[in-house]
Parts: sequence; C-alpha cells; structure tokens
Amino acid sequence: MTSKPLNYLQENNERLQEKLNEFLSIPSVSTDSVHKEDVDKAGKFVAAYLNEIGFNSVEVIKTKGHPLVYGEWLGAGSDAPTALFYGHYDVQPADPLELWESDPFKPEIRYGRLYARGASDDKGQVFMHLAVFEAFLKTEGNLPINVKVCIEGEEEIGSENLYDLLQQKKEQFAADFAVISDSGMVDTGQPTILYGLKGFTGLEFTLTGPENDLHSGMYGGAIRNPIMAMSHLLSTMKDMDEVVQVEGFYDSVEDITEEERQLIKDVPSEDFVQSTGVTQTVSEKGYTAKEHTMARPTLEINGMFGGYQGEGTKTIIPSSATAKLTCRLVPNQEPDHIQQLLVDHLEKHVPAGVRLKVKREPLSAKAYKVDPNHPLIEKAATSYEKAFGKEVVYVRMGGSIPVVEWIDSIYDIPVVLLGFGTPEDRLHSPNESFPIENFEKGMETLVYYWEEVNKQ
Repeated sequence: MTSKPLNYLQENNERLQEKLNEFLSIPSVSTDSVHKEDVDKAGKFVAAYLNEIGFNSVEVIKTKGHPLVYGEWLGAGSDAPTALFYGHYDVQPADPLELWESDPFKPEIRYGRLYARGASDDKGQVFMHLAVFEAFLKTEGNLPINVKVCIEGEEEIGSENLYDLLQQKKEQFAADFAVISDSGMVDTGQPTILYGLKGFTGLEFTLTGPENDLHSGMYGGAIRNPIMAMSHLLSTMKDMDEVVQVEGFYDSVEDITEEERQLIKDVPSEDFVQSTGVTQTVSEKGYTAKEHTMARPTLEINGMFGGYQGEGTKTIIPSSATAKLTCRLVPNQEPDHIQQLLVDHLEKHVPAGVRLKVKREPLSAKAYKVDPNHPLIEKAATSYEKAFGKEVVYVRMGGSIPVVEWIDSIYDIPVVLLGFGTPEDRLHSPNESFPIENFEKGMETLVYYWEEVNKQ
C-alpha cells in the first residue's frame, strides 16, 4: 500500500471493523414489520456516516415503505465524471436461528471470515465503498471524481418503491455511470468481472377438471386427470435436449460470439455433479453447461402440485393441478413478450377435458449486458488485478438484479458490477459470512478504481 487513502485504510483497519460491526448489529430485516424501526435505524446509520466523512448533501428520502438514503459529493468539478453508487442496507431474515453458530446480529470473526447477517449481502460491500470515500476525503480532502450515493432499504423485498423513485429523481440522481457491489466472484481470490445478467419473467397456471376430487375407480377412464394433463402440457414446452419448444421463444436471441465463448471457457468450472449431487449435467443442445447458465435463456418448472399429498394412498382423480414457471432471459428478449408467448403456448396445447387459468408473475426484469471491452470495465479489471495479484475472468450471471436493468433503461448509462463476495458466503442462509481478506483487498480495488476512472 503506497497511496494516502490505502495507508489510511490500513492504519484505521481496527476502527473501521468496529464501525462495520455496529452496522451489522442492526437487524434491518425489511420483510418483517417487527423490524421497521431497525430498518430506519440502519438508514440513519448510513446517512450519519456520509455526513461524518464529508459528503456535501445527505438526505433520507421517505417512500411508501422503507427510506432511501441519498448523498452526493460533487467537489471534483463539472469536467470530472460522476458516478452513481447503489447498494442496500436491508437484510434477509436470520431464520432458522438454531442453525447459526453465532448470533446473526453480533458479528464474529472465525477462521478469517466475518460472520453476521448482511456481512456479504449487502452491508459489508456497501460499507467498503463508504470507508474508501472516507479514506480519500480524510487524506486528500476530495474524491477523484464526483459521487452520488443511493442506498435503499427494500432490496430484499423486491425494491418495491425504487423504480418510481429513480424516475422521479432522475435529474437529481443523474450520473455518467453507475457502480454496484452486490455480487461476487466465481471463486475465493479470483477477481471476476460480471458484465451481464439475465432477465426474468414467469407465471403460475392451474388446470381444473371436475368440480371436486373423484373416485378413481368410478371415474377413471372417463374423466381427464388434471395432473396427467399437466404433465402432458409441460412436456410440450421443452424437449429432452433442453431446447424450449415455445413458438418464438428464441426469435430475438443472439447467438454467443466466439469471443464470448472463449471468455466463458476461461472461467473456472464448477463441478456441478459434486456441488449439487446430480449424476450428470444437462444443457441446451450445442452449448456447454457454462454457456447455457451464463448466456442462453432457460425455462424451468419451479413447483408443481395437486391431488393427495398425505401418507399412503388415496384413490382419486384430483380436481386440479398447479404449476409455477419462470424464465431467465438474455438481451433482446422482452419479459412481457416472452410471458405472452408462454400463455399462448399453454392455451394452444391445453388438453381437452380441463380448464386453464393463468396467473402472470407481476415482477419481471430485462437482461443486462455491457461490452466487456468498455473502458470502465477495463479499468475495473486493472484495479482488480492490482489488488488481488491475479488476472480477472469475465462472466455473465444466470441470476437477475432488477435495479441494474432499471438504471440502464431510465438513465441509459453503463453499470459496473464490482462484486467481492465468494461462493462460500451463504447468502440468505444461516452462517452468512464474508472473508476478511476480500474486505481488505476489495477496498484496495476500489481505491485503485476511483483513481483509474479519474485518469479518463
């Protein structure tokens, strides 16, 4: 460590760890009304910290739900670029508590990891940014570029009020690019550039036959069984080669370029058989498992239920059956359009003797992708490599982060995903943790990144 901000972070490491522990000790569980005051307290913590380190303007913006904290430091001047940093201070419930090895809201370091709810998702990663801003402002008196901060308290419940707020505050939140640290690396110590996310849509549908369950001996052979009809209908949607059979599903999908195929090939491979316990992997015909999970659309059955679920046998023809479907989408696939294609397919192929009722998933998100050769991405790669001492890998993720697509669509700016989590962090599960090494090297990466962006 040579620069003043890096020296500051090293010299104040213990104090910053204590401050992070204070942040993590607040049970800001956004989904549980019992913790409403705790969520507010966490928001006030963030606002107080921004004021303390010297941001010009800080406000706690009320929403219909939990508040959003906004802050800005614009002292770099109009010629300098402006970054919008997004994060969230709310966390998932800690249940089941009995599976935690330590109190989820009393941070504890064990074996080089910090254990607490929110340690990785997303308080720990948010705090890294704030600590780096502090280091610059306390040593240099300024930040390398202009920075706006948007940290919400509703991410874990779908960011219910964020989209409208981003539109309403478009001028106030305007920036040249956005930075988000709510993701991770493909492996511990392996710096990872996440340059794409999949979109999302889905639906639930029910097939109803008789008005009530029927005796299978008296009516079998005359009445269509809704569960059997469900199995036939679902089998029309995807073949044994994992190719989706819904008409129009692939119409707007661009194939993976040879350059991207090489980027994906360079990513360390997860042993899916070992990590998941399956006997073998399956993927869309013509694509590897990594290519399919990262860069090809999917259709999955998330749940299917109907009929008798108790012990033993009950000889019935059930009245109804229900299935839940979701799709992970790639760029150019419009969620609403894909959802309608699913509905059209179901209506076209529903077997005789049952009635179809569809419930559309109201939440959806478009896929996001940025050019891996974009200058801001190249600067991120340079910064990662300086801090971690290892060449980065480039990935597209099968998951969805709606706020990324929202920022892209509303502000039309690139979004840089600087994640420092690891596969072992146990997000949303008991014993969530974050490696201390990544906390320290992550802050080092951020110092380098803001300095790199300043070079333009």
